[in-house]
Amino acid sequence: METFLLIDGENLKGKIKTVFKEAGKEKPVWHEYDFRSLFNKVLKDIAITRRVFYFARIKEHESSRKKSKELIEEQRLLKTHLEAQGFEVILSGRVRGQMEMGRDGKQVLVFKEKGVDVKIAVDMVSLSCDKKVKEIILGSSDSDLQPAIKEVRDRKVSCVYLGFESQPNKGISYTSNRTILIRNSELFE
Repeated sequence: METFLLIDGENLKGKIKTVFKEAGKEKPVWHEYDFRSLFNKVLKDIAITRRVFYFARIKEHESSRKKSKELIEEQRLLKTHLEAQGFEVILSGRVRGQMEMGRDGKQVLVFKEKGVDVKIAVDMVSLSCDKKVKEIILGSSDSDLQPAIKEVRDRKVSCVYLGFESQPNKGISYTSNRTILIRNSELFE
């Protein structure tokens, strides 16, 4: 049986960005960041047979063509980089642009990801039901995944929560069989 690492890409990037910001460092250039070394270090004693990053598909938004094109190009570079490091990249769901009230009271276009957590949950449950995995390592702090974790465990598949020492999700930690936390120092190495 297999061990799969399933990572919510935007969730992971957001957590790393927060840790870098709190340390007074610039956020990493994502298409240069050594994700493979990070996961090899943090999960060194676990034989992982499949490593998957999930991202929402970005489409051009009519209100912000220039920014949309930048985001699309960044995602293309990151996807190529991750695949070169041995990760599979699944694009599911979409990134939507929506107008929100900014801090200054003006309307601001904000891009939000929709559907990635659903794809991860469906994959977790289907892999468990089809008996294709013995263990899932979940790299996401999205509480919406707790019902999927419970379903996976009900099917006698181990679920490991891979979180961050900085603000771990206690609910997911409680729902999972085991928790592994990435230390802030490991992110900078």
